[in-house]
Amino acid sequence: MSGPGPGRLALAHVAKLHAYTPGLQPLAPGWVKLNTNECPYPPSPRVGEAIVREMGPGGASLRLYPDPASTGLRAAVARLHGVDIASVCIGNGSDDILNLLVRCFCGPAAAAGFTLPGYSLYPVLIGIQGGGATPIELDRSMRLPVERIAASGARIFFLTSPNAPTGVGFPTADIARILESFAGLLVVDEAYGPFARENTVGLLAKHPNLVVTRTLSKAYALAGIRVGYALADAAVIGVIDRVRDSYNVSRLSQAAALAALADPDYYVGIVDKIKSTRDFYAHSWTAERSWFTFPSQANFISTEPRDSRGRTGLDVAKSAFDFLFSRKVLVRHFPSDALTASFLRISVGTDDDMLVLDDTLDAWLNAPPNA
Repeated sequence: MSGPGPGRLALAHVAKLHAYTPGLQPLAPGWVKLNTNECPYPPSPRVGEAIVREMGPGGASLRLYPDPASTGLRAAVARLHGVDIASVCIGNGSDDILNLLVRCFCGPAAAAGFTLPGYSLYPVLIGIQGGGATPIELDRSMRLPVERIAASGARIFFLTSPNAPTGVGFPTADIARILESFAGLLVVDEAYGPFARENTVGLLAKHPNLVVTRTLSKAYALAGIRVGYALADAAVIGVIDRVRDSYNVSRLSQAAALAALADPDYYVGIVDKIKSTRDFYAHSWTAERSWFTFPSQANFISTEPRDSRGRTGLDVAKSAFDFLFSRKVLVRHFPSDALTASFLRISVGTDDDMLVLDDTLDAWLNAPPNA
């Protein structure tokens, strides 16, 4: 068969899409991996035990489909947050939930909004749906533009709090002000909520146009299991369930998530350790290196490196990123956004990981040009 390949049959708006770019996942050993905000510590020991039990002898249970509604997990999440089970939907990671929300509430005649910077998956999902996009830019102050969001005219608006990639947490009082005058659906993406000082779950009872999304990838150390959820008015959950894949969360994922939620004391210790490490290095880089560092309420730090001559900017950040990469230390650099181009986003690792990172940054500062 001659001529253009079958890819030409793709819908026009899909053919023009640029896919979401995840952080590098190296297969070779020896890397210090601080680029994808994974938990540096293992999950509760109960998780592995639950997976083995769920598999059954010889993995016999794997021939059976999972509970399509994730009923037990919905109930556990409802208890955790003090909401009705009808206000919970479980997803294959919170990205699954975000995708469902875009499919339900966004289209060519229904725009979706988001902040810049923000989670870069949002515009990709909107583009897949062929929806209109309403981005609202943040400035270096990272104050929440309440009036602009409320007046955006978006059918659905995505707000990451704490923000990615800066780590800044937005005050609940400001989010409440948006909800009081916003006519659309406000999705507060709290992927990093367990590390923050406050959250918006308490606003759900008063504001039926609020959706809160969470993930077990970060604080619960289950990035490889892929479980997330939405908390929302029962009517919104009912709409999401209409388009959700019938078996979107596997048997093993449901079992692992239930076991993790059943061991809260273990995770309190992990979260406290990560926050302590985060705050130590954020203060150190600010006070000792004179690097501007956003006040993070997440499990990562966004800092603006300053070279040995006191310069900052995109080229300086790229130099530091490349030097770290050459020494097998992975962080993230987001050069496409003016606000983040001069920053590095660094996931909080173990004490050993962070020492290697800090020593390598010292080596970068002391390296001769083009080293």
